[in-house]
Amino acid sequence: MTDPDRAVALLAGPTGLGTSAARLSAKLGRVEAEAPATAPLPDPAYAERPWGDGSFPPLYCPVTERINEPLAEEVDRRLVAWAVECGFDEEEAAKLGKTGFGRLVMLAHPDCEDPDRLLISAKLNAAWWAADDLYSDDTALGAVPEKLSSRLMLAMAAMDPVPPAGEFSVELDEKLEGDKVLVALRSGVDHLRRYGTPAQVQRVNFATFTMFVSWNAYAAWQHNEESPPAWEYLAARQHDSFYTSMTLIDVLGGYELTANLFFEPKVRRAAILAGTTAVLVNDLHSVAKDLADENPPANMVLQVAGDRGCSIEEATEITVALHNDLVRDFQSTHESLLAVASPELQRFLRGLRAWMGGGLEWHSTSPRYKTEAAGVSEG
Repeated sequence: MTDPDRAVALLAGPTGLGTSAARLSAKLGRVEAEAPATAPLPDPAYAERPWGDGSFPPLYCPVTERINEPLAEEVDRRLVAWAVECGFDEEEAAKLGKTGFGRLVMLAHPDCEDPDRLLISAKLNAAWWAADDLYSDDTALGAVPEKLSSRLMLAMAAMDPVPPAGEFSVELDEKLEGDKVLVALRSGVDHLRRYGTPAQVQRVNFATFTMFVSWNAYAAWQHNEESPPAWEYLAARQHDSFYTSMTLIDVLGGYELTANLFFEPKVRRAAILAGTTAVLVNDLHSVAKDLADENPPANMVLQVAGDRGCSIEEATEITVALHNDLVRDFQSTHESLLAVASPELQRFLRGLRAWMGGGLEWHSTSPRYKTEAAGVSEG
């Protein structure tokens, strides 16, 4: 029995095949029921943080746990060299470096000091962003809504290779080797396999493929010239969030959160909340860039403004308030899980919290979210 299994086995309840998840759910229910109905004391891990130009209400968010610029620079140096190997030209690779994905993962994964492990997340985040820009979001970079579904089908084949099918695999292989985005996605997963277990690799793949479903919804809205209501956009956005990036937390940390813990409903609630709050930060910082697109992508601020007929400023304040409420929901969920006797779970939950704090720091400083920035081409 592994240490994580032993930790789960310590929870009260029946034993035998299929009962460990039930015991955990029962334990989580008792913890929630027994929690005192008093207001929590201020947590120094969280703060009211200014953002943007400081003209809007602050974001309630975890603090940034680590800033190590030399480590970030080393990861970005390796990332630029890798991008060239994938087929991005020197200018594109340099602009990817300026975006600072190495700095993002340095900020978001403070329990990892190994630049090669951090490079897993830097590669995959850069590849996801490239696919988002070139395939989905940015019309100036060649995004075409009508082509998105077929492009994402090939992206899945790149990340999760299908078995050879004789002559029918020849053209597929040529396509996968001739598209820089597909090469980057496959290379990123290959790097992940060197450190992650098969379960961790497939967890990342399946989270990515779920994200792709939301991208197809956005493309359908664009193609049909529809502006979805904010509630519908948010439903899609919660599966197209930094949750996908957060599936790498334990891989980079050098441990594994078992599947029954990772997918336990209350743990998954915490992870989805963390990913959603982090992506609302992205939406808030992306408003100017998105408005500059001739066919603006969906964005929570823009959807709220359209729904309510209000100004961008008012919609921004509404989105900030939503973000802050969701962070407090995460904080409460995290606190209710502190009694679960799993070191891996406790480390993973701290990793989710750290990702939110580091993500805000990165969005506040990345040139990608300056007014003049526009996707991969502008860094």
